[in-house]
Amino acid sequence: MPNLHKPNRLALEKSPYLLQHAHNPVDWYPWGEEAFAKARAENKPLFLSIGYSTCHWCHVMERESFENESVAEVLNTSFVPVKVDREERPDVDRIYMAFVQATTGGGGWPMSVFLTPSLEPFFGGTYFPPDSRYGRPGFRQLLEYLARKWETDRKNISEAGTRTLAQLRQSSESSPGKAAATVERESADRAFSYFRRTFDRKLGGFGHAPKFPRPVVHNFLLRYFAAYGNQEAVEMVTSTLSEMAKGGMNDQVGGGFHRYSVDERWFVPHFEKMLYDQAQLATSYLEVFQISGDASLADTARSIFEYVLRDLTHPDGGFYSAEDADSVIDDEPDAAHKGEGAFYTWKQSDLRRLLDPSIFEEFCKTYGVLPKGNVEEDPQGEFTGKNILYLARPIENEAAMATARAVLLKVRSAERTRPHLDDKVLTSWNGLMISAFAQGARILGDPHLLDAANRAAHFVLKNLYQPEEGRLKRRFRDGDSGIDGFLDDYAFFVQGLLDLFEASHETYYFRVAIQLASSMLELFEDKQHGGFFSTSGDDANLIMRMKDDYDGAEPSGNSYAVQVLLKLAHLTGRQDIQNAAERALAAFSDKLVEQGPAVPQMLAAWISTQIPPRQIVLAGDSKDPAMNAMLRSIAQHFLPFTTTIAIDSEDTRQTLSPYMPAVASMTAQNGHTAAYVCDNFTCQAPVTEVDALSKMLG
Repeated sequence: MPNLHKPNRLALEKSPYLLQHAHNPVDWYPWGEEAFAKARAENKPLFLSIGYSTCHWCHVMERESFENESVAEVLNTSFVPVKVDREERPDVDRIYMAFVQATTGGGGWPMSVFLTPSLEPFFGGTYFPPDSRYGRPGFRQLLEYLARKWETDRKNISEAGTRTLAQLRQSSESSPGKAAATVERESADRAFSYFRRTFDRKLGGFGHAPKFPRPVVHNFLLRYFAAYGNQEAVEMVTSTLSEMAKGGMNDQVGGGFHRYSVDERWFVPHFEKMLYDQAQLATSYLEVFQISGDASLADTARSIFEYVLRDLTHPDGGFYSAEDADSVIDDEPDAAHKGEGAFYTWKQSDLRRLLDPSIFEEFCKTYGVLPKGNVEEDPQGEFTGKNILYLARPIENEAAMATARAVLLKVRSAERTRPHLDDKVLTSWNGLMISAFAQGARILGDPHLLDAANRAAHFVLKNLYQPEEGRLKRRFRDGDSGIDGFLDDYAFFVQGLLDLFEASHETYYFRVAIQLASSMLELFEDKQHGGFFSTSGDDANLIMRMKDDYDGAEPSGNSYAVQVLLKLAHLTGRQDIQNAAERALAAFSDKLVEQGPAVPQMLAAWISTQIPPRQIVLAGDSKDPAMNAMLRSIAQHFLPFTTTIAIDSEDTRQTLSPYMPAVASMTAQNGHTAAYVCDNFTCQAPVTEVDALSKMLG
């Protein structure tokens, strides 16, 4: 039944999450001075609700509480309600999440935080049910209690908020409390040992259920292997990726991975799909394919790319953010009712009707389909009689199974209601996806993937880049670009540009990457203590600046900043860039030494400082078949500490020479493309044969 409440202020916003709440009876404000001025003028606390549009429990709390007239009355009377999209404003989210984690020992979304009019937090949590249950207080009772406390004990509440904020500032903003630790090989060894101990040798992944993909761990382990030759590091990643690909967490019909698995065997997923997962997992599959040559890994990467291009791509090339876990259950009388994974699950009777009888039985055996459904543990009853497709056994007839999957994909797309699409375009996540497509183009030799990377990069450069200032915006949606970019927007997008430069040899991407890296240093670097703040400091409404360093579902901005600065320093020889990267590594050295598993992406960046940098420069004509053959040969090797540069025209040489003076003297040999392999800035004699180059690469 449609919500008939008149629109509130959120109706004027661009965020899909905020727009989902635009017809609540709650008198929501977006994050901004209008809300803060009202709180100060009326001396009311703020209720800050943070979530995102594809968040299942955010939807639940909206239905239970924010659409409830009596709850809305308490909120509107005693508080100033503020709604924030954590994907648009990760800066706000990080600050108050730090508070919730520090005071409750946990965190998540929806996040519910109560603030003084000066924006200091004094109480917080995550999801609150409408009535007391699950060991949590009922939301209305909590509101009434905090409203009374504010009226009767305001001084103590304000003082407690000030003390808590001071503690958070001390832990999050300050420089390391002691001299920088010395990061050595043993730091990487300890992190490897931790992942080895927590590795599930039977089912892949690290730890127990629920199992989240954490590709930053793959990145570390593969670079640990490349640097130190530890084959077990590769085997852990390969096993994890192979088991994930078999499970229901991998959309067997349409490609792409769901957010996480609720069980240990990657079978029952939480069905939302996030762009950042697709980007990072595609890269992991590509890199292990380079190492192992296992074609099935390349096929999984291709299926991710197909999904993103089909379902997460703006007509002009940028990439959308996510698809929801919940979707309409089309075969129920109440067409408005939504269920977890309804779009993706199948009754056996539906499959019998849709598939050719000659392949129906084989399909059911291959994908684990049972007459009464295949989900045994289903506490919410959402999968009764339904099947989540997974590879129950190896595929014996790929052509027949491909035909069946194509039939189901066509039916699913045409006859079922798709999950909600969060169609905002974020610079940071697009940077990750551009990297994946660029690497896919190189490694798989697929020009269509390169075209996708180019189109997405041009989308960001057209809509979210301000070339005169060298600045980025964070979000584009519905014709509007907004919100000044954060550290991860700069770091992730610069990495995307560098990968695209390497795949396309277009020097424009290289020049923009240098400009944006310089802006990143100017806007975010802590010049005194090293490392990078997540925000520029221009927003006076933020009560603190944080240095995010945890490599979780996404890499931290600091880890990627170090990574791209090291790469640019190797390419350009600029000492100021090298120094900034080294200052950041020193600032986080305690974390690298003592808590390496929390920062695997930064540890991977540190490993790159221990390996002499390698550059491969190809000098010749881009139309020369030998140049393309050499590029294909290079792409078959896993070379994480190597950059490939193609000098395929005099214009390219002139553009790159100011940054890389050595390329001025690198030319074709007797009309043949020549490959110059340079280790630690010392180049070997050029070779013109593919076999000779391949031997040099090992």
